[in-house]
Amino acid sequence: MSYSDSDSSSGASDYKNFRQISRERLLYEMLRSAKMKDSKSTWKVLIMDKVTVKIMSYSCKMADITSEGVSLVEDIYRRRQPLPSMDAIYFIQPTKENVVMFLSDMSGRTPLYKKAFVYFSSPMSRELVAHIKKDSTVLPRIGALSEMNLEYFAIDSQGFITDNGKALEDLFGDEENTRKGDACLNVMATRIATVFASLREFPFVRYRAAKSLDSTTMTTFRDLIPTKLAAGIWNCLVKCKSIPNFPQKETCELLILDRSIDQIAPVIQEWTYDAMCRDLLNMEGNKYVHEVPSKTGGPPEKKEVLLEEHDPIWLELRHAHIADASVRLHEKMTNFVSKNKAAQLQQGSRDGGELSTRELQKMVQALPQYSEQIDKLSLHVEIAGKINRIIRDQGLRELGQLEQDLVFGDAGMKDVIKFFTTNEEVSRENKLRLLMILAVIYPEKFEGEKGLNLMKLAKLPPDDMNAVNNMRLLAPPSDGKKSLAGAFSLKFDIHKKKRAARKDRSGEQETWQLSRFYPIIEELVEKLSKGELSKDDYPCMNDSSPTFHSTSQAASIYEAPVAHSMRSKRTPTWARPRGSDDGYSSDSVLRHASSDFKKMGKRIFVFIVGGATRSELRVCHKLTGKLNREVVLGSTSLDDPPQFITKLKLLTAHELSLDDLQI
Repeated sequence: MSYSDSDSSSGASDYKNFRQISRERLLYEMLRSAKMKDSKSTWKVLIMDKVTVKIMSYSCKMADITSEGVSLVEDIYRRRQPLPSMDAIYFIQPTKENVVMFLSDMSGRTPLYKKAFVYFSSPMSRELVAHIKKDSTVLPRIGALSEMNLEYFAIDSQGFITDNGKALEDLFGDEENTRKGDACLNVMATRIATVFASLREFPFVRYRAAKSLDSTTMTTFRDLIPTKLAAGIWNCLVKCKSIPNFPQKETCELLILDRSIDQIAPVIQEWTYDAMCRDLLNMEGNKYVHEVPSKTGGPPEKKEVLLEEHDPIWLELRHAHIADASVRLHEKMTNFVSKNKAAQLQQGSRDGGELSTRELQKMVQALPQYSEQIDKLSLHVEIAGKINRIIRDQGLRELGQLEQDLVFGDAGMKDVIKFFTTNEEVSRENKLRLLMILAVIYPEKFEGEKGLNLMKLAKLPPDDMNAVNNMRLLAPPSDGKKSLAGAFSLKFDIHKKKRAARKDRSGEQETWQLSRFYPIIEELVEKLSKGELSKDDYPCMNDSSPTFHSTSQAASIYEAPVAHSMRSKRTPTWARPRGSDDGYSSDSVLRHASSDFKKMGKRIFVFIVGGATRSELRVCHKLTGKLNREVVLGSTSLDDPPQFITKLKLLTAHELSLDDLQI
């Protein structure tokens, strides 16, 4: 029996991206290596708990698991059938309950399984190790006892979550509960540290510093969230240094932020294909349900498809503006029809011309390939068409234009009032999102009666206004505790320029209408990469010297792509060339992905406490190409606007009633 961290020898010849490393560690380092040299049994049982089963499902498909010799997947807390001739792999969290269940399975005269290969998702305590060693009947039946150090959920090739879905409520709630908050941050820190242990990366840990208005103002628990999390991660990383092949010097950068840095990104309309699918199509996770013609000639049948990275068209178009995606899909369909014989014949038959026997024969010969390709392409044509209809029917272009004008200071209060009075058909949720953006830019306009009047104008119920009012809990100290003096002076300065929450990006060309907005993390990551991020606002845990993170130091991190992660060199998946080899095969995206990034700089990790957005994930993919450094986004959860709004409503301990609002 060995008690050590699992190590992988995934050669240094091909760089693997973040999610590929996670997947390969689970499949090869854990499942494939779990066997005794003299073992004759081919098939194994995989036993997991409710957390590790989610970790596995985000990184691997059932077919991947089966191909590594797993014939049965079991829940550790369910009653299980004894299989004494088979070996078992336990992938579990290092909790006392899990260890008790494992010992119960393998102890006594008749254990459930022949041998047990035990892999813990995060570091286990000495007490639990001692507890296992105490049971003399179990020890000879253990084939491996290791820490996988993999307790995060790889939701994207460059994104992960710690699955702290209640982080916003626990950490930013109206009634501060430091005990609950600290417990939430401890779990978060442990899981984030396993990202670096898994990738064999040791980061410079930067975090947003707590700020108070002046020396008399106390910093709150809320203000200290990034500081506390940075300290927790640092404590975990120090322990990681004993892991074999873990670097002793810094190999990458980590920037810790919270949701207060950008309150607009979670609610503004995001116009990319990916975000529009999630926002407008009522998808469940990555699952999209559509109707296809019946093969038997009956009514249309419902079919479920997964919009994931294995679909090359999705991979190419997901971060494109919806207008750009629609144009590209039209081009693909046109090119496909012009190059595919069966498609031409199909098109010809629709034009009313009769097909000859020879033509029918040709059509049948080409049909299998045509059917598979046209299915994928027509699926995305259907989705894009549906999104464009919803945009038109709900008047989202006008709404989107107003949102962006507000953010960039080209529109103000009067424009919003005019919009509400002239656009009755706008949905309740979209009106709420517009008011939330307004509340971030003009918080004083929501005080007392003024907030109630806006609510009446928008015809929103008190429950919705609760979400608007709770935006103050996410405001940074300099905004949230602002005196009314500044707001008062606005009444007299009629010619004052409208307030802006963003500045136009110099050198950034707006190719498509409504693509002007950018999340704040885009600016922060670029500054971090250039060594221009303020060390006062974003101090570093690694070094307290005043010269730390000077421009020259950060520049050297950028320019030296040689010594990074001990795990592997990089081959990212995000690259998306505009023109495919033909009208259909976006497979070129996958084929050329590795060649574009042979020389990558050191990774940048950004972690946002309180939920990340699809626009922030998109920006990380964009900056990977721009900075030539893989940018990985981490967060407690990935939230679409409806989820974020629901969480925001829960921040206040008691919901407002009609009496409270004095209507």
